[in-house]
Order: sequence, then C-alpha cells, then structure tokens
Amino acid sequence: MTALIAGVLPVFLMIALGYGLRKSGFLPDEAWRPIEKLSINIFYPSFLIPAIWHADLAGGGATVAGAAAVGATLIVAAATLAAKPLITLDGPAYTSVFQGVIRWNSFVFVPVIQSVYGSEGTALAAVAIAFIIPVTNIACVAVLAKWGSLRREPSALGLAKSMLANPILLACLIGLALNLLGVPLIPGLSDALDLLGAAALPLGLIVAGAGLSFAEVKRSRTTIAAVTLVKLGVMPPLMWVIAWALGGDSLAQGIALICGAAPGSAASYILARQMGGDAPLIAGVIALTTVGSAVVIPILLMLFHFT
Repeated sequence: MTALIAGVLPVFLMIALGYGLRKSGFLPDEAWRPIEKLSINIFYPSFLIPAIWHADLAGGGATVAGAAAVGATLIVAAATLAAKPLITLDGPAYTSVFQGVIRWNSFVFVPVIQSVYGSEGTALAAVAIAFIIPVTNIACVAVLAKWGSLRREPSALGLAKSMLANPILLACLIGLALNLLGVPLIPGLSDALDLLGAAALPLGLIVAGAGLSFAEVKRSRTTIAAVTLVKLGVMPPLMWVIAWALGGDSLAQGIALICGAAPGSAASYILARQMGGDAPLIAGVIALTTVGSAVVIPILLMLFHFT
C-alpha cells in the first residue's frame, strides 16, 4: 500500500504544482498556452514514439488493453445516448456529459502507468492510446454536431484531417509503424527523442494542473458528481472485465483498469468551445475527475490486486 501510494503520489503532486503555479500568477496567463503547445506537439510525441517503437508487442497485451478501452468506451457511449431522453439538460450541457464519461487524459494516464508498471507498461499504454483516440474523437464530434449550440455538421474528410493532425495520435502511429517494420535504433535521432521525451511527463502533468478550473463544480455539482461517478466508478471495472474476458494478463488488465480511472481530458474543453458545447461544465468535470482519480486509482489497484 505504501509503495503504491509512493508511486502514484508524485503524479498528482505535479498536477497540484501546476494548479498552484497558475493560481499564484507565477507565470502570466498568456504564457501557459505556448507551454501547452510545446508539450503536446514536441515533448509528448518524443516520449510516445520511442516507447512504442521499442516495445515488445508480440504477447498481445497491447491489443487486449486497447480492445478493452474501446469496448468499454462504446458501451458507456451507447448507454449515455440511450439515456438522453431521461437527462434533463439542454443540448450543449448534454454534450459535456457525453464527453465527460468517455474521454480521458493521457497526460495523467501514462505517468501513472509508468510509476506502477515501468517502461513495459508505458509501451502498452501508448498502444492503447492509439486504439482509443479515433473512437472518442468520432463519437464526441458526432454528438456535438447534433446537440451542440453551433450544430456544425462535420465532413468525413474534415474529421480524418483533424485526427491525423492530432500530434498524440500521429506519434502513436509513427511508433507503431517503426515497430512493425523492425526499424533499428537510429543514432542521434533516438538520443534526441529520449532527451525531449524526458521532459514530457512532468511538464504534461504541470500543464494539466494549470488547466484545472473548479468554478463550475459548485454550481453544477449534481451533474458533475454524476458524470464523475460513471467515469471513475463504472468505466474502470468495465474495462477490467473486458480485458479479463479477452484473456489479458495482469499487465493488460492493470492498464485497462487505470485507463478507465484516468480523469477527463482537457481536449474536451477545447472541443466544447469549438463546437458549441457547455465549456464551463466540462471544465468542472475535468477538475473533479482529476481530484477523484488521485483517490480512486490506488484503491482500484488494491481491490483488483495490482500491487
């Protein structure tokens, strides 16, 4: 128990540091956007590419973890759509509920995996990210197009372009291609990626913390609490059950479990602003699920004996 907390605690301390830096005004507000852009477009891809490139994917654990993540996401998405007539919220608010229950923050997910499972787990987690990003993006864009205030119908070509422009997905695909083609280490390039990637996880966590906003939590506490319950109470065991049913080993099951318990994604807030969702509501969901993850992840790992 102590070792588990010691492994996970630094992740959430980095998030708290980012939140504190933003609230204290240590950096001006206009400085955070360039830092986030640098992290997402340079540091994080530099971490993901070699992680997947050098991973041993022969065991099938990555496929199981990815399939569990996709399967659970589709089940929860379908249930949320089926419950639409019972959810007494306007269209934009409903889109934020939908995003809140199915999207997750890989900036938090990957560091937790690394602290618990090391480099082997990180590589499989990166592959799972490649599985899930297209699914969540297509589902969330479709829901926002139908119920968002802008009612902006996306084209298939536009959606494909936006996904291929996603630096995290692109990095995962590049890493997979290099792995499957058996490309050996490239002197200089591999070292440069390792240096850049070393900054990815701490900076990504600080950026995630800086983006947290609790202003909406009190005003919409019932809705946000309900979304958080589904995100952290339903999604993790559902992903674990699917991974177990598919014959995944303890590593694949653990990755699926933590994937389900990862907090809401900051990308949800950006998409809500772009397509007429309820941006303040999803910001509150991200904030509460991030705090909740710090408590839920160690408990889940103990309950499911991944310690």
